[in-house]
Amino acid sequence: MSRIKQRTTQATSPWAWALAGALLGLVLATLLNAPARWLTAALQQGSGGRVVFQDARGTVWNGSAQLVLSGGAGSADAAALPGRLAWLIRPGGSGVLVRLQADCCMEQPLRLSLLPRWGGARLVLADSLSQWPAQWLAGLGTPWNTVQPEGQLILATQGLALEWTEGRMSMAGRAQLDATQISSRLSTLRPMGSYRVILMGGATPSFALETLEGSLQLVGSGQWVGSKLRFEGTASASPERLDALSNLLNIIGRRDGARSIMKVG
Repeated sequence: MSRIKQRTTQATSPWAWALAGALLGLVLATLLNAPARWLTAALQQGSGGRVVFQDARGTVWNGSAQLVLSGGAGSADAAALPGRLAWLIRPGGSGVLVRLQADCCMEQPLRLSLLPRWGGARLVLADSLSQWPAQWLAGLGTPWNTVQPEGQLILATQGLALEWTEGRMSMAGRAQLDATQISSRLSTLRPMGSYRVILMGGATPSFALETLEGSLQLVGSGQWVGSKLRFEGTASASPERLDALSNLLNIIGRRDGARSIMKVG
């Protein structure tokens, strides 16, 4: 009886191994050739529909799509980035390496690494410089669809890293955003000015807003306390430009004479 059982096992084992190998190959082939829309659909859902990837091509690991900013579910606002955003994802070390390239806005690809951690993850960005059209922000809906900004957004990062642990986020490094030659459909003054936002990491990440030049003066500061943003600032106009900037001052804050008070949180 034991000999019969042994022969049966020997006879069926090759078939079992062949079936297991075929199933493993099928799984690997599916993963390696997973369509790009699997990734883009997950990212779109994670952003609440504010970041949309249209016409996704290629695979999860090597693909491209047209990047669109939207006001979210049910919103009619949307603005597409010129050209396409391409990505390349590869395993590296104890995490995943990602390379992003938008020909319209990056001279060099943006490189980042995602490192899973116990109870969270760490995202590290290589130092980068990129330039984006301010008109793109109008796709996010209120208040950008009302302001309709025009100009250029120049983003520079240095040693920037984000870490999530048990639902809490911390940040290290520095990011600087220069909004240059900014105009709005709410004002006949073109341009209104150029501005800078500096984001600094630390135990409590903070940022500051300042005016580089222009008739519309913006200044303020804020910080993230837990997951909440707190910001206080003012917007003002020189007396000779007040009429041209009055509509905008009414929109961006609580009007107080010739200035507007901006407050979040």
